[in-house]
Amino acid sequence: MKEVIQVEDRYYILAASDRAAECLRVLKHGETFAIFDCHGDIQPIGLGEQGIFHEGTRFLSKLELRFAGERPLLLGSTINKQNELLAVDLMNPDFTADGHQVRRDAVHVFRSKFIWKGNCYEQLRLTNFSLEPLEIPFSLSFDNDFADIFEVRGTRREARGTFRPPEYSGSTAVLSYDGRDGVLRTTRLDFHPPPAGLSDSEATYRVALKPKESATFCITVTCACRECESFCGSYEQALAESRESLYEFKNDYCEIVTDDDHFNTLLARSQSDLIMMTTCTESGAYPYAGVPWFSTPFGRDGILTALEMLWANPDMARGVLTFLAHTQADRIDAENDAEPGKILHETRKGEMAALREIPFGFYYGSVDSTPLFIVLAGAYYERSGDRDFIAGIWPNVLRALEWIDTYGDADGDGFVEYARHSHEGLVQQGWKDSEDSVFHADGTLAKAPIALCEVQGYVYEAKVRAAEMATALGETERAAVLREQASTLQRRFHEAFWCEDLSVYALALDGDKRPCRVRSSNTGHCLFSGIAAPEHAGLISASLLSDIFFTGWGIRTIASTEQRYNPMSYHNGSIWPHDNALIAAGLARYGYTEKAIDVLQGIFDASQAMELHRLPELFCGFKRRDDFSPILYPVACAPQAWAAASVYLMLQGCIGLSIDAVSKRVRFNFPVLPPFLNEVRIDNLRVGADASVDVVLKRYNGDVTVSVVRKQGPVEVMIVK
Repeated sequence: MKEVIQVEDRYYILAASDRAAECLRVLKHGETFAIFDCHGDIQPIGLGEQGIFHEGTRFLSKLELRFAGERPLLLGSTINKQNELLAVDLMNPDFTADGHQVRRDAVHVFRSKFIWKGNCYEQLRLTNFSLEPLEIPFSLSFDNDFADIFEVRGTRREARGTFRPPEYSGSTAVLSYDGRDGVLRTTRLDFHPPPAGLSDSEATYRVALKPKESATFCITVTCACRECESFCGSYEQALAESRESLYEFKNDYCEIVTDDDHFNTLLARSQSDLIMMTTCTESGAYPYAGVPWFSTPFGRDGILTALEMLWANPDMARGVLTFLAHTQADRIDAENDAEPGKILHETRKGEMAALREIPFGFYYGSVDSTPLFIVLAGAYYERSGDRDFIAGIWPNVLRALEWIDTYGDADGDGFVEYARHSHEGLVQQGWKDSEDSVFHADGTLAKAPIALCEVQGYVYEAKVRAAEMATALGETERAAVLREQASTLQRRFHEAFWCEDLSVYALALDGDKRPCRVRSSNTGHCLFSGIAAPEHAGLISASLLSDIFFTGWGIRTIASTEQRYNPMSYHNGSIWPHDNALIAAGLARYGYTEKAIDVLQGIFDASQAMELHRLPELFCGFKRRDDFSPILYPVACAPQAWAAASVYLMLQGCIGLSIDAVSKRVRFNFPVLPPFLNEVRIDNLRVGADASVDVVLKRYNGDVTVSVVRKQGPVEVMIVK
């Protein structure tokens, strides 16, 4: 029996206490993702998250390759640089077949897998490297539970749907489930060539191979349900289409190459993760949050990912804004924490969401998605110069502003706060949404309604950005009002939130307007948004880079001196790459670029110890120790979109890059390179619809020079030193 940690938080992700999760391999395309072990198998071990998932449901929960009942021996396993293909090298174990002993290393097994349009394609190639002909018995066993992703996470259900009897004949096995939501979900397994034997849970083969002879077998797992994508091509056809699609996505990004191979690897993996996580929806491309638990649109995650990536790929922001505009709330719906003008928190497609066993079908319980939507809209306009698009979503921006001033500030005190209305929704509705993440200095939890410090910063920047857009659209009177509102908020924020003795802004104001006098990374977001007073910025930067926050790997979510500090917690002492990126950008914004470089250096060093050089959602906040790697967090999503995008924002902050497509200007403001980089080349940096540049930054005699090596169209490159 698998022991699990039991907690009161209903949406806490349960972790197995009896077995550690082994190294896993992730593939994703569209609404489908898969998690395999290093062998390419699917096994119910570790955290139990392995499987092939589609639209929030697990369509295959077991897939195991065996030779005469024995597991093959692992030689190597990796995902290619483009994140499209899992390659696994195995060899046969020692086994006996028909009284004949076959020694290990006689047969090489190569497994390759990828996902395309609801299908998981696998090619299995066996090669006989012995000096004798061999008859090799092997099998593929399979099963399915059609579990909702929240069941896999640990949520218990009172009732489930009905499993149909399995169907199998010749080369095909079909597993089906009638969900309680009225949806028939079907998993089809096709084997080519047909197996010697096929049952409802196993395909068996017996292959004769001469010395140095190879044989190839194909297995296709198809996830089918209502409105699913369908593709009926072969392994080769699907792989060709997949690679063409990746190439098209990659063209949306500028190209960045440095003189450090490790940093290039981090950039390449981050770009590949972002491309893999980006899903084409009816409203445009959207970066899904993370695999496995959050492979779905999240408002906050999508916005922050797009902001981090804006300079390198503005098209992502357009897709995010379009999707969120189309899903903006238009009425009061307490059970979904929805109010007119509010921006989506998350949406789910699984059976439990459809039945409202969880509230996340279309759920609006985040306090920051709405102001951040406006921030992204304004930043996208500056980056792209696309006035027509902004004019098209301007009604959505106005509704978001109205939400901020009415529902967001329900008590009229000038600050945006939150309180849960849905009895099943999230208690905490900022980015740190664990139930224990907002508290006072003595550790007692803050009571709602809660006004988070970083949210006030987002609102401030939203008003500033909205004023800029209003000016561009000819609404000068509205622009003046918005600027005045931003100025008033900034002044009142300093009065209510600044803690002189702590050298940070209070984490939040609770329902009694008492400040939560806690040193948290949230205060760094106030630098990112620009709401922080210049005279406070130096104190904040010194605090965040002190030993109580900075571990050598990155900045913790709360300081080690706080009552609820725990380096192994989800939000109370861990290190989040996206959090560090926003802080680093804020440090650079206020002129503390050298400290931003310290943050980038720590995160970069941590990435070198990560599997595949992939930045995970978070890792533990233990102090850096010589010759030891950072400590991983066991249920962190990897890949995670805003973690993958974090390196782009940190690099942007260090080199002081800003792009104003309206003025056709690229600006490098006091550019600095981290110690591990001497040269950075950026090619095809687009400026509006008709201009682009290639630039090279080089370290020279302790300074950084910027050279324009190509310029197309009307664009000016400025270097400020």
